Amino acid sequence: MRPCRIPLCLSVCLMPVCLMIATIAAGPVAAAPARATTGPTGPVALAIREEAGGSLKRFYADRGFRPLWAPGGKIGRQADTLIRFLRSAELDGLRPSSYGPDKLSDAIGAARGGDPRAVARAELQLSNAFARYVQDQRRGGVRMIYADRRLKPKKLPTDRVLRAAAFPRSFSDYVADMGWMSPLYVRLRDLMARAEKTGASRETVERLQLNLDRARLLPGPWTRHIVVDASSGRLWYYEAGEQVGTMRVVVGAQETQTPMLAGTLQWAILNPYWNVPDYLAEKSVAPKILGGKSLASLRMEALSDWSPSAHKLDPASIDWPAVASGKQVLRLRELPGAGNSMGRVKFIFPNKEGIYLHDTPNRNLLQKDDRHFSNGCIRLENAAELGHWLLARPIGAGSGKPEQAVPLPAQVPVYLTYITATATDAGVAFRKDVYGRDK
Repeated sequence: MRPCRIPLCLSVCLMPVCLMIATIAAGPVAAAPARATTGPTGPVALAIREEAGGSLKRFYADRGFRPLWAPGGKIGRQADTLIRFLRSAELDGLRPSSYGPDKLSDAIGAARGGDPRAVARAELQLSNAFARYVQDQRRGGVRMIYADRRLKPKKLPTDRVLRAAAFPRSFSDYVADMGWMSPLYVRLRDLMARAEKTGASRETVERLQLNLDRARLLPGPWTRHIVVDASSGRLWYYEAGEQVGTMRVVVGAQETQTPMLAGTLQWAILNPYWNVPDYLAEKSVAPKILGGKSLASLRMEALSDWSPSAHKLDPASIDWPAVASGKQVLRLRELPGAGNSMGRVKFIFPNKEGIYLHDTPNRNLLQKDDRHFSNGCIRLENAAELGHWLLARPIGAGSGKPEQAVPLPAQVPVYLTYITATATDAGVAFRKDVYGRDK
């Protein structure tokens, strides 16, 4: 696929010496807490220390054996929320019986009497079931290209799942919001519940399950990241447990699809060139030159090759009929400026598909309901807004110099997905399957 090709030399040259990326967990990204310097206090904490083993013991030791599910020594409402999720685990494509929700309910009931050991047993059983549920929800999915292999979901150790859950200020809200999963996944899960309740067709349920499998590959909102949905033509970005922004985007047309792809944004390129895809040089630019236009009038220049040392070519020396017939491949690029197809900035991440996010001067396409018009790359409705979030400062080139590479202060994962299912007043609906991926 060559829709928005970045020259290989540019990708290599811009790759940092050390690729720094936050670990993508099933929940918040946070440093492991220092081991507690004081022993357990209170009868429940003492009982947890005696009852816990393995990775559960590591997690609780790090927090002085303080309970997570039983603050103040009493099992909280988050336990009931978890059991509701476990009883409906078939919505996730999982088996409720795998997590023993009835045994958990019995353990919680025994703990209501206040016996510290009964509370500790219920606490540990809840943590174990919760960790396994989180691990299973994030397992599998559909094919995604991982330009950064570290973004591929892995089975997380139990103590890391629990540490991520203990990080937010409200553990109860974290459980209720299913904060370890993408908000897109949570909405689709709710749709699946509505579909099953209303007796939706097998085709609808299977298509919903396919959408869920795409969404389960996405991180939760506690991971700082960007999601682009190539079905709806929309982008979201998240941090600290919240969606902090969203915008329309133009994505790949049916012939030049935006792939399912995950990578790590590393650079903002100010005043970018636009490297013209080969097929456009052949089908669009060369015929215009043969028709009497000049490269200068198109604000373009031809280069000898794709290397960093490429030199400019005299347009008069080019065999334009050979370019127009496809017999000669020619490197063309559009000069920076207000009318450049990349706009004022592009955001890049190393990937073999030649995909990146960029500004666009063609604003009218963003107002259309169907926004499948690009050569595969992502055209942003508000590149300045996203750039401000990525750079922690307003975007602005210090000069008119082309291709000013600005490293992001913190590299940010970006996920390109394809979610066709949506909610309506009548229940579940699906957008047009432009890419034919739901079949």
